[in-house]
Amino acid sequence: MAVFTWLKRRLVVVAGLLTLAYLLLPNIVVTVFSFNRPKGRFNYEWQHFSTDAWQDPCGVADMCGSLGLSLQIALWATIGATALGTMIAFALVRYRFRARGAVNSLIFLPMAMPEVVMAASLLTLFLNMGAQLGFWTILIAHIMFCLSFVVTAVKARVMSMDPRLEEAARDLYAGPVQTFWRVTLPIAAPGIAAGALLSFALSFDDFIITNFNAGSTVTFPMFVWGSAQRGTPVQINVIGTAMFLVAVLFVLVSMLVTHRRGQQKA
Repeated sequence: MAVFTWLKRRLVVVAGLLTLAYLLLPNIVVTVFSFNRPKGRFNYEWQHFSTDAWQDPCGVADMCGSLGLSLQIALWATIGATALGTMIAFALVRYRFRARGAVNSLIFLPMAMPEVVMAASLLTLFLNMGAQLGFWTILIAHIMFCLSFVVTAVKARVMSMDPRLEEAARDLYAGPVQTFWRVTLPIAAPGIAAGALLSFALSFDDFIITNFNAGSTVTFPMFVWGSAQRGTPVQINVIGTAMFLVAVLFVLVSMLVTHRRGQQKA
């Protein structure tokens, strides 16, 4: 009876922890199998503990090259989508213009549209323009589908901003540029950062749109898909584990910085 009472009081916490464990289970499996030494080509069954793959993460031909290309595309796509998306979000919130409602609706289309439809549409556009498929077509495609996520994140932040703060800055003789850099941008920064991080993750992880518009260019997700047809090197698990640990470390650092800022304000 005491167990049921304890569960009833902490039902939300228990459900949250179980959901988190379910979401992290694939990452745990990937991490465990990064220390495996398979006998065959496929790293699907546990055989022997080994750190060989961690000692030589680039031991598979072209894998680190495709990883570097994916990181480069994700970085530039994040910069482009964040810059354009931030300006669009401010324009949609702060200004009234014709077709504003239509633009608001169109912004959500890439998020609601199936990726295969968007991938085929972009491929048709590039072919009709006579563009050569490769790095630049992938980058343009990634900026296109990341843009909606940035606009949504930044727009939500801008809509919650108190306009009296900017009015107070102008009352203290701050110019438009100074008001933007000292007041507006710091307040909107969490939304911009959220959109940028989401863009980087989506761009780095994308396969469907990239596969349609890559030509002979091979990104890391395409390399993983191609390797799965012939065998799955342990180094793929190493790269996946490393990316996961970097993301977790980034979140922990962000939480620590936020906590320290809260203590300083208090």
